Parts: sequence; structure tokens; C-alpha cells
Amino acid sequence: QVQLVESGGGLVQAGGSLRLSCAASGSTFSINVIGWYRQAPGKQRELVARISSRGNTNYADSVKGRFTISRDNAKNAVYLQMNSLKPDDTAVYYCNNFPALASWGQGTQVTVSS
Repeated sequence: QVQLVESGGGLVQAGGSLRLSCAASGSTFSINVIGWYRQAPGKQRELVARISSRGNTNYADSVKGRFTISRDNAKNAVYLQMNSLKPDDTAVYYCNNFPALASWGQGTQVTVSS
């Protein structure tokens, strides 16, 4: 089973950028579809982006053109480059399989100030 740990969050002004990292352990990582999810205060967790084992990507409409998901199977890692950040992007960001497994990591907090 793959275990995932998120990092890279922080406080940034609107219009700024952050790069999130997801470090994975487990021999099946390279064949898994991996997603980045987020949960804002008082809202349900939502899928932001996902990437297949071959690098095919999908994005939520709210982040298209601003976020880019990528992966490095040799390093067992998935990344989320976030540009042109908005206050509405403020949330805890998680990585997980897609579809998501029941177990979630601690996530990484992203706060965008206006």
C-alpha cells in the first residue's frame, strides 16, 4: 500500500505561487493515479487535480490554467505547482490515490492573503 506525505504549504499573497510536494512510499506508486485534494474551512474536500501513471492530467475548473500537477516516478513524488493564487485557494491540501483511499495524511496548509 502507498503512503503519502504532503509538504510545501505556507502563507502567500494573492497572485503568488507555491509548489506542493507529495512524497510516496510503496512499490505500487508508479502505477497509481494520484490526486491533489483540498478542504477549505466549512467546506467538503474536493479534488483539485489528478495525474495518471503515464502523466495524463485532469483539473478542476477552478484551477485550470493556474495549477499544474506533475510526477516523478523515479523519486516516488507528485507535485502541484500553484500560480496566480487567490484567497479562495486557501485550504488544507492533501494528496491521495484517485479514487481516494479511506486513510488521509495530515495535509499541508495553504493560506492566500488578499
